[in-house]
This record gives sequence, C-alpha cells and structure tokens, in this order.
Amino acid sequence: MSGQFRPELAELISYHTPQQPEGDKLDANELPYDLPEWFKSKLVFVSEQMVRANRYPDSDPVLLRQQVAQYCHVKAQQVCLGNGSDELIRSVIIAACLGGRGAVLSAEPTFGMYRILAETLGVPYIALGRDEAFGIDPDALHAAVLHQGVRVIFLANPNSPTATMLAEPVLRSLRALPEDVLVVLDEAYYEFSGFTCASWIADWPNLIILRTFSKAFRLASYRVGYALARPEIIQVLDKTRLPYNLPAVSQLAATLAMEHRSELLSVIPELLTERDRVATSLQELPDLRLWPSSANFLYVRSTQYEPESMRAMLAERGTLIRASGGGLRVTIGTPAENDKLLVNFASLY
Repeated sequence: MSGQFRPELAELISYHTPQQPEGDKLDANELPYDLPEWFKSKLVFVSEQMVRANRYPDSDPVLLRQQVAQYCHVKAQQVCLGNGSDELIRSVIIAACLGGRGAVLSAEPTFGMYRILAETLGVPYIALGRDEAFGIDPDALHAAVLHQGVRVIFLANPNSPTATMLAEPVLRSLRALPEDVLVVLDEAYYEFSGFTCASWIADWPNLIILRTFSKAFRLASYRVGYALARPEIIQVLDKTRLPYNLPAVSQLAATLAMEHRSELLSVIPELLTERDRVATSLQELPDLRLWPSSANFLYVRSTQYEPESMRAMLAERGTLIRASGGGLRVTIGTPAENDKLLVNFASLY
C-alpha cells in the first residue's frame, strides 16, 4: 500500500456482500415485502411537495425524533438519528475510543461492522467466543472488560447471524460494569423479538440502544437508524455524526413509516408463523442443526456440507442465503419463497 495511508489498512477486509446469481433473496435479513403501493404514492406526493433538491436536508429532523421517541417510550432528547445504524456505531467508537482511550469488545459470530469500524478507525477490537448455544460467559465478559481496557461493548440482541437472545445473567453482568464503559445493545430485530431494554435507560446511565428502519419497516434502501440513550450521551453522538447525514427523502420515508407503523408492522405475525413453519420442516432433515430464533431469520449448520458449499448449491437452485460464522443464515421470505427453500434444502439429501 502507498505510504499515503496507514499501513494497517492493507490487512483489513472491507464489508461486502457476495455477488449472487438471480434467485429468491433470502440472504440479507430484509423483509420480503416491498412497501405498499399506497405508501409509495404518498411518499412520492410528499417528496414532490416538500423536497427542494438545491437545499440541504434538515440537519435535525425534530418531528421524526419526536415520533421515534413516542414509539420507543422515551423523550425526544434521548434519540439520535443516523445514516443506518452503521453511522451510529462509528460515532460511538469515535466518541469513546479514539486517541488511545480504549478497545471495542463484542462476541462472535456477530454483525461484522463492529469489528470493521473499530479496525478502520485504528481502535483495538476484542472478540469473545460463544458457547455451543451461542451464549456468552458473563464472567469472561466482565474479566475482559476490566483487564483489557474496553471502553465500548457491542452486543446484538437478537444476535446476527445466530438469531439468539442475551441471557439474563449476561444482562446483569453488563449492568454491573463501571459507568465509563459504554454498553451498546443493537436491537435491529426488536420488532420480531418483542424484547427491548429501552425502559432501562432511566437507571442504566451507560446504556445505548441501536435500532433501524431497514428491517421490519422495509426502508433498507433509505438507510435510517437511531440510537436511544440518556440526553448527555445523545449530545455527544450528535457531535460525532456527519452533518446533513439523512437525505431529505429518507427523512420523509421514516416519518411516514412512523405515522403508518401499525399498517407496516401488521405482517410481522404472519412472518413469524412462516419462520416457525420453516424451522419445523428443516429440523426434519437428518443433517441440519437449528438454533431457536427470535428474529426474522434462522441459523443452521450442516454436518455433511461446508457452509459455502451448501450456500452455492442452494444458489444454483434459486435460493440465496448467507454463509456466516461457520453456518448458514436463512432469511424468512414469502410463503412461496419459503416453500421453494424447503424443496431446495431437501434436494441436497
């Protein structure tokens, strides 16, 4: 690498999604249903009326923050909006760890951006292991924080790719950590799990919760995420996020999604029923092991096939899934896509 850049960047691998052939897209944990036509039409109308392309977007979308606060049962000053959750993860690391102040910790396998963003910022990253059920040893977690200079912990709840939840002893251990260690719980799949720690912000001063509009609200293309925390933390995150970070159309899309959240989220029960149906059928295959899911995807491992080999064979049959963490992450699709998925899995045996 040229001397113009930090030499350690040569060893890093950027986040990417593998190129896939045409097929049912069950590899990105997206909702399988596009926005309703009435929603799209309303968004187009509002955009035509309100967006002036020659003007910067609102740097502080007050109405959207108020709507998110109402949805999450917090105050507007406890909400920070980001260009996806990724920007907020980056902001937390910048605010807490730069200048040699400390390390980032997570437990793997998990969402890859925790490691990628820490390493690209030159911040040490510590990866805890997980047990066979993808649980975390609370004593090992506590020891790592106290003895390895950890300033930020990122834990997805439910976790991706495993769809598993944090156990109560782990949450107790996190709450017992010193207040100068930020605990970031990524609740990207909250609308599927139904579990949140948002109500704990009032008496957990070092807690940050991340959420996104990309999953249950079907706005992946618009890149809107948000953080929930105490006002003093939100003020710091606002200083480290980029100016005009949310395009005007993204702000309008998220605002409309909040206004029509009951309609958009009405498909969740059907999707969870489909998840359980797919899990029951896959469990009948002799070679597969499944873990309980609290999200809109399943995590499986095969004793017969390597994950990448199995992913490729399914892709050839028109079902696209993700190889991750030594297994396969399978997003739940439409009933027709799920039927095809089950046929394609069965064809491998």
